[in-house]
Amino acid sequence: MTDSQDPYGTLERPDGGAGRLRFERTLEHPREQVWRAVTEPEQLAHWFPTTIEGERRPGARLRFGFPDERWPAFEGEMLAFEPPSLMQIRWGGDVVRIELAELGRERTALTLLVTLDELGKAARDGTGWHRCLDALAAELGGDAAARRLLSDGWQPVNDAYTRRFGPEASAIGPPEGAEVS
Repeated sequence: MTDSQDPYGTLERPDGGAGRLRFERTLEHPREQVWRAVTEPEQLAHWFPTTIEGERRPGARLRFGFPDERWPAFEGEMLAFEPPSLMQIRWGGDVVRIELAELGRERTALTLLVTLDELGKAARDGTGWHRCLDALAAELGGDAAARRLLSDGWQPVNDAYTRRFGPEASAIGPPEGAEVS
C-alpha cells in the first residue's frame, strides 16, 4: 500500500439497502503474485478468514471453514472467476468481489467490494476485511506471521469504523469467542 492511500474502507448505500463495503489498496507487487495470494488455498491461509474449498469456476459450490474450527463451516458459491483479475463469491449471506488491475509491472490496484446482507454488521465486517487486507499486504511483503493481523489491533480499527459508519451500521459486534485486541 502506498503511504498516501487511506487504508479504511467506505460504506456505500446507493439503494438504501444493507450496503456495500469498498476497499481500495495499491500493492507493491505484480498482479500475478497478488492473484495467487487471493485465489490459492495455501496463500489464502495467511490472510483470508476461512478456507475456500471447491472448484475455481463460476457456478461452483464452495465450502468455507475456519482454520481453528471455532465456528461452523458454511456454504457459498463461486459467482465469477476471471484470472488474473476477478473473483466473486457468495460468502454466507454476503457477496465478496476482489478485482485486480495492473499498475505497471510491479504494482497492483486491489478493490474489495463486500455486499452485506445486514447493515448492523458493517463496522464489524469493515474492521475484519480491513485487517484481512493488512494481513494480505504483510504476507506479500514476506511477513511469515501475517495472519496475526486478523486479531491484533482489532479494537482500535473497529472504533474507527464505528465512528465512520455510525450507530446503525455498528449494532452487531464481534462473534462470541472472537479474539480481538
